[in-house]
Amino acid sequence: MYESFYGLSAKPFQLTPDPSFFFASKWHKRALSYLEYGLAQAEGFIVITGGIGTGKTTIANSLLEEIQGDIFAAQIVTPKLSPDELVKMVASKFELNVEGKSKADILKDLEKFLFQLHQQGKRALLLVDEAQNLPLETIEELRMLSNFQAKGKPLLQSFLLGQEELQPILRAPNMEQFRQRIVASCHLSPLTDSDVRRYIEFRLQHAGWRGASLFTEGAYQKIFEFTQGVPRKINTLTDRILLYGFLEELQELDENAVEAVVNEVADEMFIQPPAPVADNSPIREADGTVAVGDASKDIKYYKDMLKELTDALDDAINQKVKLTRYIDKLLKKKYKTYVRLKSDEE
Repeated sequence: MYESFYGLSAKPFQLTPDPSFFFASKWHKRALSYLEYGLAQAEGFIVITGGIGTGKTTIANSLLEEIQGDIFAAQIVTPKLSPDELVKMVASKFELNVEGKSKADILKDLEKFLFQLHQQGKRALLLVDEAQNLPLETIEELRMLSNFQAKGKPLLQSFLLGQEELQPILRAPNMEQFRQRIVASCHLSPLTDSDVRRYIEFRLQHAGWRGASLFTEGAYQKIFEFTQGVPRKINTLTDRILLYGFLEELQELDENAVEAVVNEVADEMFIQPPAPVADNSPIREADGTVAVGDASKDIKYYKDMLKELTDALDDAINQKVKLTRYIDKLLKKKYKTYVRLKSDEE
């Protein structure tokens, strides 16, 4: 409705995950690097967690868009599946006939299918979305599926994406064997205030916006304060702001426009007003003196240290991904040479 008014060729803030609108914040880049690294390793589990609407599914879809032709990928979004239901769903996602078959027969067909992929120089990848819905025994079934091997290499690799509730599930005492097969894990945090601005501008430009900044500084700040940096909330709110701007024929969207929409959206989404700010008044001792601590300095110190550690880890991950890709190319080249020499001998 508002697209033509603002000169857009598409809706920039649709809720359906779209890989072409993927915005790579620092945390999202890291998660994607973990997925790519895990994919190059061709074994173990990769676990990505994050709050509702932080972009886990979008990352998964972006990965599926980029994967090579030698990988047969399947994606499932899990309700509370039993182990038997999981096996049936995985097999059906790999296009196997499961009608009227027992679990033992399905597993046999699945192993045969995975082995045939391996003989063709291919492998299977399973992405499990909303994995926090899986019972413990079903996650254990996923681990059992990773036991299908050929020449010591697993025939099926799985990525798990889920909300924060997935973390305590995987920490359960009886999940030790599963944890030992996790090659990397990452938690998606919401966007920062500066990321929110870049996120909105990126999606607008991707949808065809070619003008100057459509939102004012104050508008960006109010959007961040209301959404707390959660991409799905940003999409919902910003879509409504653009609609409001179209109806009011606004060429610039300021904090007043955002405030008007926030009041509407908050009522519709049953969002409670922010909790009152805690009293941070200085603590007075019995003799009336004020006790002043260095808590704020300590917090800043540890934040700076954490940032340095995070940056170092990012660099290490990126280097390892590059090295893995390089080794993977060498192995493929070596394998092709071997196949050619073998055919010449025959």
